[in-house]
Amino acid sequence: MRPGCQTVAVVALRERWNELIPGSTALADDLVARYVGRNRRAYRDQYLDTVLTALDSLIQLSTDPTSVRLAAWFHRAVHEPGGGPAEDAESSARLVEQTLPAYGVDPIRIAEVARLVRLTGDLATPPVDSYAPPRRDANGDVLLDAVNATLATAPSRYAAQAAEVRRDTGDRAAASQRRYDEVRELLDGHLYRTQLARQRMGTAARTNLQAELAGLDSELPAPWRGWQQAALAATATFSAIAAAVVSIAAAGASWQVPALESETGWPPVVLAVLAFFSAPVLFRCARSASQRARLISGAVVAVAATGLLVAWAQVPVTNPALGVGLRVPLLISALLLLLVAGTAGLVASLLRTRAARFLPSRNLGQQLAWLAVPGLIALTLLLIVQPVARNYVLNSNERVEGAHRPAGEMPTSLLDGKVAWVSRALSGAGAEEAVGTKYGIAIPRQTGVVEMLDAATGELRWRYTRSDSDEKPNIYATANGDLLIAEFADIGYLLLDANTGQRKAAWPGRTRDHSIQQADPLLTGEQVSRGSDKLSGVDPDGRQRWTFEPGSCTDIGAVATRDTVVTFLGHSCGDKPDEMTGLDLKTGKQLWSKSPADTYRRPTVVGGLVVVAEPGGDSDVPAALIAVEPRTGETKWRWPVPRNWACRTLLNPAGKLLVVVDCPGPDTQENRKTIVTAIDATTGKTAWQSTAAVSPRARVAVTTDARVVSLVRGSDGCFANVISRTGLRQVRLPNGISCSRDARAVGNLLLTSGNGSVIALR
Repeated sequence: MRPGCQTVAVVALRERWNELIPGSTALADDLVARYVGRNRRAYRDQYLDTVLTALDSLIQLSTDPTSVRLAAWFHRAVHEPGGGPAEDAESSARLVEQTLPAYGVDPIRIAEVARLVRLTGDLATPPVDSYAPPRRDANGDVLLDAVNATLATAPSRYAAQAAEVRRDTGDRAAASQRRYDEVRELLDGHLYRTQLARQRMGTAARTNLQAELAGLDSELPAPWRGWQQAALAATATFSAIAAAVVSIAAAGASWQVPALESETGWPPVVLAVLAFFSAPVLFRCARSASQRARLISGAVVAVAATGLLVAWAQVPVTNPALGVGLRVPLLISALLLLLVAGTAGLVASLLRTRAARFLPSRNLGQQLAWLAVPGLIALTLLLIVQPVARNYVLNSNERVEGAHRPAGEMPTSLLDGKVAWVSRALSGAGAEEAVGTKYGIAIPRQTGVVEMLDAATGELRWRYTRSDSDEKPNIYATANGDLLIAEFADIGYLLLDANTGQRKAAWPGRTRDHSIQQADPLLTGEQVSRGSDKLSGVDPDGRQRWTFEPGSCTDIGAVATRDTVVTFLGHSCGDKPDEMTGLDLKTGKQLWSKSPADTYRRPTVVGGLVVVAEPGGDSDVPAALIAVEPRTGETKWRWPVPRNWACRTLLNPAGKLLVVVDCPGPDTQENRKTIVTAIDATTGKTAWQSTAAVSPRARVAVTTDARVVSLVRGSDGCFANVISRTGLRQVRLPNGISCSRDARAVGNLLLTSGNGSVIALR
């Protein structure tokens, strides 16, 4: 400070003393000299002038104005560079106790002045109950508010004062960190203790402190500061948005199955609107500590909690005819997300820790929090909400009944004209859809039911029922008959234990549109685009091991042996010839590929080989049957088809024999002959051949021991035509068997259909 300016400042301060103590001119000069001393970098004359000016406007609130004014003069009379407020206050209080007795000041007043000076050693925010403390300290409140008046000076003056305080500390990094903590502590509560000071200086002081804190934050190496508050704000915002998205999805689903015509759709729509508008509101609440923010966040929590209770109370009670719809778990999930959003906003607003109380300018931690939280919420929707909702519907709508008695052995039908057993009434079910497993015979029913019958007795072993499906499922046996795959409309593929009926797994939702190319071993096909297919090797639980996608304009047919997949690729555009390739069943790795001269058809697996039909020109009858070794693609044998065969040439595996069913002569209504040929799959030579006077257009069932059976209605009942190595045998069947429905061979057991029942022939 220049000498002239210093003289003016001294005179101005000197005039403020105004004979606080009679005959104290020397004391006043000493105090002024301390504040304008050359060794001071902070708390100089401008600082004292600001405190005294503010004190003049608040002094009427004190009970002892003289003591308060003396304390204001003395509170920074002693200051050492680098010293803290507590050390300065204690040293200044001792100066009071040492100096004032010489001027005849009453000991009681000396004690009060010293006490007030010591109060200035801690300028932290007042306690939470400062609006209504149990005991008011009027003198102390006035003094501390006057001292904190330096926080409300003009921005330029405040910045200069703050810079002086930090420079006075010495070590810049330590000073900035300590000042950052002090400022953050001041902002954590009320800056002033008296209502008058709050009204006059509160807004300006808080603005100055926030500006200083932002500047300090940019200086300090703290890239993670405030990430907690940012994470909570992001959670409140994006959880509300996720709740709106899930609510919209719930609006398109039913509350129960079958859905009621009067079922209202407004609750999820209202929830979606509420969640959507809650997102920006909760964002603001999460960044505010006001009482209004807490009330709004708490209201969102209350609405979500109430909605959860109401939704849970209204969940339909399931029974065989009534199921729970997908809207139930989706609506509950949306309410849970809204509850999380409201709770995050409330916690962020209530958080009182210094680290999260003030949110400075964006830094790395906050930016990462805002990026990570929506990603986590999206993963939660995909990996938790969606699977949980689906599993809830699957579990709620399924039931398994049955005594779980041990499975009987699969018998052999002798076909002597008698019945082995008759199942109880099975509405909408027949033998033609029966599937043989290791533990019995599975039958699908029209009402979304799968029943497992004991192969030895026909008694019910277990029944799997779904309340959310009234259509007949498609069923397939896999894993050597240990497991059963049931395809329910609008649900997808479910994996059932063939022994107990318990659901082992549900295939992922993306496999819902796959078609099963082969059940054991398991292959699925998928149409990628029009004219283009994709083949997948799948585990029984629906997980894909590999995919094979040969390209556009290519359709795929495939069969598999125990370790190899043989595919038949038909190219519908370009000049590329059709192909046949071999793939490893476990990995999908291509083993071989070749382009045969003709397009092979009707692939059949028998004896570990893949037998295909070589086209015979325009005729549907093949020119020959070719056996291909699946691991190498080599031709093992070729069996020429007689030129006079004219019918459909059915290929059926029967153990190690390939049974071929055709007709000799023209394919006309007058032709009443069927020829059955059994070919040894190992050598490709004919094992036996029988010709019978049976219509070649009758549907046939082939048993494992190579018997070919068809049903025909005679003049006096229903007959079974059995063609085997020994020729034709015709057996009259008991009454009650429907000849108009197909027979089904499960191993060596022949099944027929009755009136709503399955009949096993002895």
